[in-house]
Amino acid sequence: MSDQHADLDWRDNVIPVSTRFDDPYFSLDNGLAETRHVFLDGNQLPARFAPGFHIAELGFGTGLNLLTAWKAWEESGQTTPLSFTSFEAFPMSAKEIEKALAAFPELSAYATRLVTAYAQDPTLATLHGIHARVVNGDARETLKAQNFEADAWFLDGFSPAKNPELWDADLMAQVGAHTKAGGTAATYTAAGFVRRSLEAAGFIVTRTPGFGRKRHMTQCEKPAP
Repeated sequence: MSDQHADLDWRDNVIPVSTRFDDPYFSLDNGLAETRHVFLDGNQLPARFAPGFHIAELGFGTGLNLLTAWKAWEESGQTTPLSFTSFEAFPMSAKEIEKALAAFPELSAYATRLVTAYAQDPTLATLHGIHARVVNGDARETLKAQNFEADAWFLDGFSPAKNPELWDADLMAQVGAHTKAGGTAATYTAAGFVRRSLEAAGFIVTRTPGFGRKRHMTQCEKPAP
């Protein structure tokens, strides 16, 4: 477990806001719809789902993205577990995650399982039905030590203007190195320096319509050699 932890305020006692980064954990409009638009649609999911599919993520946060992908995976008819690896520097507590996910009753069956497992082991070693793992610590250090190649990346750190460390060129290069040929990445941000770093990491980068009040987001594909 990281010796760091999330510092939170609660907007309307519903939406967690990081006081460290002055940024909410999910959309003020509709967090679940944003996750589906940015991370599922942005990675052409669930159409690309196949046995052995591996999603990786920068910024575990409340676990909302994991639950959304897990539900989509099962509803798509897959019968083997999805693999999902997430990196988090400032983990929330199980009680904080439980409170945050209460905003999404549609995910309640999955949220209950997640919170129970997270309370037992914050790496999610005891979560059944999905091959999930949360790697706590600074992703700039922890990602380098991994030996997987993901089919899709959810890049969900706090705003690049407020949390630039999670978007720096070296880390994006590691994301590229840990992506299969033909793999994808998506993020809610269209910040120029993020797109340039992703291009330098070997992705074909496209700016596409964002969710809600955000005009643009970013989709990426790693071409085959």
